[in-house]
Amino acid sequence: MRKHVNTILATAEPSGQLAALERLMRQAQELDIQAVAILGNLAARSLSPRDYGRFFSLLAQSRLPTFYVPGPEDGPLALYLQEAAQIEVIYPYLHGVHGTFALAPGYVVFTGMGGTITDDPQQAREEEESLRYPAWEVVYRLKFLSELKDYEKVFLFHTPPYHKGFHESGSPTLAELIKSYSPRLVLVSGPERKRELLGTSAVVAPGSLARGEYSIIDLQHQTVEGRTL
Repeated sequence: MRKHVNTILATAEPSGQLAALERLMRQAQELDIQAVAILGNLAARSLSPRDYGRFFSLLAQSRLPTFYVPGPEDGPLALYLQEAAQIEVIYPYLHGVHGTFALAPGYVVFTGMGGTITDDPQQAREEEESLRYPAWEVVYRLKFLSELKDYEKVFLFHTPPYHKGFHESGSPTLAELIKSYSPRLVLVSGPERKRELLGTSAVVAPGSLARGEYSIIDLQHQTVEGRTL
């Protein structure tokens, strides 16, 4: 039986660095963690489903509940979805949560939205050359959370929320969404590792796997330990 999820290994921007991912998954097997979270870009503008297949096969090596979202460079979305749909049948502990959700042991729900989230009404939705979504779509897709009030929540976004002490160019809509649902943890991509509080939610940029960075996050105490491969 899977352990209650309390400690999470998280990283961002694998960008097709499969050797680094393989090292990380070997370390994950030796650490006292209960889940893994990965924020895109995953396969670095792959034009072949095989590259995603290799990525997901390595990700499965930890044999832990694993949650991920694509990044802006993971277009076209059809390639990502095609491979994710197949691999998640073979490895049911892998969970893509792009615009959807998955439940983890201990009444924890992981959800989120990959790609660029924009509050600019002039920017169109895009899923071919890159992934870009209007912020209102994220609000709509995550409205199911009102039915899961008793669950502890972990959000995965490639785009950070607006936070004057965290990221000046973040999304105000995501910030309001976080304040509405009060997730325990919000994982985002970012140029460097950071941790800030937004209301009662810990917003964490765990570091770039392409630079060999990852973080160990204690969900209960909202503490973050930055590590390097």
